[in-house]
Amino acid sequence: MNRTVDEPAGDRPRIVIHDPTLRDGHHAVRHQLDAEQLRGYAAAADAAGVPVVEVGHGNGLGASSLQVGRARLRDDEMLAVVREALPNSRMGVFMLPGWGTSDDLRRAVRHGADVVRIGAHCTEGDVAERHLDVLGESGVEAQGVLLMSHMAEPGRLAEQCAALVSYGARAVGIFDSSGHYLPADVTERITAITAAVDVPVIFHAHNNLGMAVANSVAAATAGATIVDACARGFGAGAGNTQLEVVVPVLERMGFATGIDLYALLDAGDLAERTLMPAPPTISSESIVSGLAGVFSGFKNRVLDASRRAGVDPRDVFFELGRRQVVAGQEDLIVDVVTELRSDTTLRARDDGGRGAARS
Repeated sequence: MNRTVDEPAGDRPRIVIHDPTLRDGHHAVRHQLDAEQLRGYAAAADAAGVPVVEVGHGNGLGASSLQVGRARLRDDEMLAVVREALPNSRMGVFMLPGWGTSDDLRRAVRHGADVVRIGAHCTEGDVAERHLDVLGESGVEAQGVLLMSHMAEPGRLAEQCAALVSYGARAVGIFDSSGHYLPADVTERITAITAAVDVPVIFHAHNNLGMAVANSVAAATAGATIVDACARGFGAGAGNTQLEVVVPVLERMGFATGIDLYALLDAGDLAERTLMPAPPTISSESIVSGLAGVFSGFKNRVLDASRRAGVDPRDVFFELGRRQVVAGQEDLIVDVVTELRSDTTLRARDDGGRGAARS
């Protein structure tokens, strides 16, 4: 492999790499990245030729709050710092209706956002209609993405993506928000979506079951042309597709990314030194979260609440999965932990009573 992968695409199919290291990675450090950290990584990604660098609170614009965690910096500060560090790459932002508002979108556009993603639960694409409409006259690239997509069948996802396009999205796709997919699952869904829309299709993976790179490759092979990946896989829970792995893998498969390999590896090294206490690992709880189909961003909150209550976090993940809890329902984590603690207390009391009767 040559030092640089930034060669003319020629006849090779182009994959646009979208890098949410400074947004999804924020989950892993409780949204506490500072200006110097943001500026340093954004500049390194720009130097590598990463096409889109996304920034913000882990839950997107307007999400900094007691419920999902206060960010160290305000949205305005994060956007200003990263915009200045990206003379070449486009700046992306993400928003979930309910956390962010139309005013947040307008401020992001004024700060120079080039790509704006509106997220929605996988069966509720209509909640993105109003905000996609707001972006229609702004000149930015508006994208629509469906979260927790493992909860819907391929045909339903394709219908939802077609609806997002009708609302004004210029690219649509799916998030494997809990790292639940296997490659065959991805192939089936991306194939259905590409058949239903005539805009670029997006895929975003999480690595709970160690399948993020394989699933991203499956998505590209099935027709996705925008693939998300983070430096060192920095992201919620077990992390995301590892950027500096998936890029050379895609290039080796014949796709063109336009990214400089050595500069990309330098950016990954910088991210490991400056952004994260340690690169993401697939912990026992992350495996359970992926199996249960629970949003990866819940990890720290589940661990915190379980530790305080003295219950097994694996039980909490499986119960949250059984209830099909989704992002935005973080308050249910405490409810589940409280119920499991009560059940444990009652069982212990019953066991103690039988023990006393036998003695």
